[in-house]
Amino acid sequence: MLIRVLFTGSYDIVDNKKRNKIANLLKDYGERVQYSVFEANLTKNMLDRMRQEVLEYISHEEDSLRIYTLCEGCQKKVEVYGIGKVTEDEDVIVV
Repeated sequence: MLIRVLFTGSYDIVDNKKRNKIANLLKDYGERVQYSVFEANLTKNMLDRMRQEVLEYISHEEDSLRIYTLCEGCQKKVEVYGIGKVTEDEDVIVV
């Protein structure tokens, strides 16, 4: 069974090199909507894989990573003002 989730994540990483590595990794999974915020439509397996890859770089003493999985009803309530739009791509491909 295919389950799609909208992942919205933000991070605060102290080390510049590590922060760039995480940003590049997240770009493989979704779209950058603000400097340290990404959105993506992912299957449950893709979300688990992304989480595992990112957590390899996170220091629990210095860094912060937040992952919000939005249900279908919540996705419809997302409001965007100014430039940008809610990620709606149904065909996310991980390269």
